[in-house]
Amino acid sequence: MSGTSPVWHPFTQHALEPPMRTAVHAEGATIIDGDGNTILDGISSWWVITHGHRYPPIMEAIRNASKELDQVIFAEFTHEPAEELARGLIAVAPQGLTRVFYSDSGSTAVECGIKMALGHFHNQGIDRRRIAVVEDGYHGDTIGTMSAGERGVFNAPYDPLLFSVERLPFPGPGAEKEQACLDAFEALCRQGGMAAILIEPLVLGAGGMRFYSARVLSELARIARAHGVLVIADEVMTGWGRTGTRFACEQAGLRPDILCTSKGLTGGAIPLAATLATEEIFQSHYSTDRRKTFFHSSSYTANPMACAAGVANLKVWAEEPVQDRIDAVVAEHAARLKRFENNPNFTNIRQAGTIAALDLVVPAGGYLADCGPKLRAFFREKHLLLRPLGNVLYIMAPYCVTPAQLDRFYDGIEEGAERVLKEFAR
Repeated sequence: MSGTSPVWHPFTQHALEPPMRTAVHAEGATIIDGDGNTILDGISSWWVITHGHRYPPIMEAIRNASKELDQVIFAEFTHEPAEELARGLIAVAPQGLTRVFYSDSGSTAVECGIKMALGHFHNQGIDRRRIAVVEDGYHGDTIGTMSAGERGVFNAPYDPLLFSVERLPFPGPGAEKEQACLDAFEALCRQGGMAAILIEPLVLGAGGMRFYSARVLSELARIARAHGVLVIADEVMTGWGRTGTRFACEQAGLRPDILCTSKGLTGGAIPLAATLATEEIFQSHYSTDRRKTFFHSSSYTANPMACAAGVANLKVWAEEPVQDRIDAVVAEHAARLKRFENNPNFTNIRQAGTIAALDLVVPAGGYLADCGPKLRAFFREKHLLLRPLGNVLYIMAPYCVTPAQLDRFYDGIEEGAERVLKEFAR
């Protein structure tokens, strides 16, 4: 047995990685490890923390909820935290969404969305089974979401389990590539049998922080509407302010048929996910025929403490200047990215709301690029939590991040790149 810990960590090749640090405390944009080091969290602990670690109103809501309820079977009961959160989500989500189905992670939220779409047509006796996605997308690591995501190193061993989907070329950059994506989708819809398009609005996250325009998103929805195809918006990462607005859909005026949310739903404090659907989709499952039931559940569906955290998050958005904080982070990123515009070590410098990204110029890029582990080792030395996607570096910090903390991230990126490129040049 290698190492001393029995824990198997996610996305970790234990044969190559150093021992894990032990987190003992977290607050704001920082994590304290067992050696007393203060680590700046530049990726919001995998894109979940929005207002900051252990944000007081959310932590208090969790504590208060725990005084009354722990997990209660949601197939037999409801409870006020779940009801209040559902009402609140419907109020702030794009118009037309009227029903909320709870689950426990972004992947399961998207699985629910796919199943809702297929069930919607099946229950009406309509033969629509095809799902369209955009290449390089990522929707999770369960079987359905892996099927909908880009095929490659993430899921190659599991290929026999995966079903086929229709893949659209990534829409950009440039008008020609945008139109190619739209034309491909139009052609697929004309072939018939298309049930839904599943899309990450504006930003493909794990696929390399690839950004595309709100116009394309709006046009994809227009084509879908014209052919009776459902639109599933995977807002698991893009939701709760990451792209500059509460939901990325808002920037395209998109009213999806299904919206999937998780990560920032509770401010990142505790796992919870929700799949919002239109009344039409709910009604296609509403029947005296039990075979039309939406057959999906999780043992921890609508955990009361998690729902209470979600309610508290909604209150933070309603009562605190969250949008002002987001706007400030957006401006700070824009100012700092300018320093890289004439730096030959970087290319494709880009920003979408609070997400800043740039590509390190190396002989071989991609997720398994050798520069990735080297950069992470450097960032670890500097007590910066950044996890490059191969040669793609990005910052997605909590909204409480300060200008001085952002300076440390950008200084670290510049210095780390110089060190790694010198190693490659030897």
